Amino acid sequence: MGSSSSSYAPKTIYLDVDGKVQRVIFSRHCSPCDIKELLCSSSNIASNINDFVFLSKEKEDMFQNVLSQVAEQFSRAFRINELKTEVTNRLAMLEKRVELEGLKVVEIEKCKNDLKKLRDEMTSRGGVRMNCNCKYSLKLSPRRDVPSYPKYTLSQETIETLKKPTFDVWHWEHNEMLSCLEYMYHDLGLVKEFNMNPITLKRWLLAIQENYRDNPFHNFRHCFCVSQMMYGMIHLCNLQERLTMTDMCILMTAAVCHDLDHPGYNNTYQINARTELAVRYNDISPLENHHCAVAFQILSMPECNIFANVEPDSFKQIRQAIITLILATDMARHGEILDSFKQKVDSFDFTNEEHVKCLKMVLIKCCDISNEVRPTEVAEPWVDCLLEEYFMQSDREKTEGLPVAPFMDRDKVTKPTAQIGFIKFVLIPMFENVMKLFPQIEEIMVQPLRDSRDHYEELKQIDDAMSEVTRPCM
Repeated sequence: MGSSSSSYAPKTIYLDVDGKVQRVIFSRHCSPCDIKELLCSSSNIASNINDFVFLSKEKEDMFQNVLSQVAEQFSRAFRINELKTEVTNRLAMLEKRVELEGLKVVEIEKCKNDLKKLRDEMTSRGGVRMNCNCKYSLKLSPRRDVPSYPKYTLSQETIETLKKPTFDVWHWEHNEMLSCLEYMYHDLGLVKEFNMNPITLKRWLLAIQENYRDNPFHNFRHCFCVSQMMYGMIHLCNLQERLTMTDMCILMTAAVCHDLDHPGYNNTYQINARTELAVRYNDISPLENHHCAVAFQILSMPECNIFANVEPDSFKQIRQAIITLILATDMARHGEILDSFKQKVDSFDFTNEEHVKCLKMVLIKCCDISNEVRPTEVAEPWVDCLLEEYFMQSDREKTEGLPVAPFMDRDKVTKPTAQIGFIKFVLIPMFENVMKLFPQIEEIMVQPLRDSRDHYEELKQIDDAMSEVTRPCM
């Protein structure tokens, strides 16, 4: 056994592996079956290796495919981020534009709240009275779109009636009054003369309407009433032939703006109650100064500036003249202004600037207090509105311990007593002086005033008689 084992010689076989000849040496005795089994095992190993290589290649392709998809997703996400950045930038630009155009609602509300806190604080300290409901917050709503109030087409009958003092102002809604005012500016040639943008004119009129409060008397209908009377007097007195287009524009615009943001409490209350307006304007025509300020705040808005195409020097002249006319509506100056006109009327010179200036002041005063020129059914409701506003003020004055004017005290005044003295001593003398310059107004304007005086005197006689009957016997 030992000799046979030691005498064993190694065996060599040659294999063809992937086209290459490989030599295999067996160092011990192997039977043919062992060699065959070994070859089968080698074949399986080779096959497994090939399968592994194949699977690895397939996984690599799959991995490459996944990487490609991931890269594509990242690219798409990057493009979305770019789009988001662009949209964000554009939104920021739009927000900046909105801010620059004045839509600062939050800031306005904050200012209003701050003012309220300040008013309450000062009231609690017993200092300047700030408890009047005169909240002077201007309603400036920039309108870049075309104004939305409906266009009202005026009939020929309306156009003719609009030029007369008999025009019934109670029959018209706000949008109709706006259309009438718009028509007046076109009809007088002001839009063409001053190169007004028609859309800007609409926006301006809307802003004017929004800045008249809902007072019983001093409201937008009163504004329209005064403006319509001015338009009527321009036609009745043939002022287009005697005054310049600039004068026409000043008269109409002052009439439209003359009571802007009126709080419903007159100058006497403002001064006695030491309101913020009285303090701001040093007790000198506080309301009229406020009306002027609001008027030019509105005109300072580009979208409401009907004088945008007027030369700066011309605008300065127009502005000063409008201020002069609005300040002239303070009844505390009535005697002063009427006396000045009386001195000029007999030798009136339409080429004299001072004469024309004085005439314009008297004209706006006439229009401002002209209700009694209108038919009784149109004029009398205005008396009720005015007395309601007066009584609101006198009631407040009593509550606050302030002086009360007898003509505003609900316990002392009646409709006839309120009107008789005003018509006899204020209206008729002023209109009769204007009649010297324009005789044509006597029948249409002065005579109705005389009739109105007689009407209220008759009512007073009836009231006095009723008082006698109801007076208890002593």
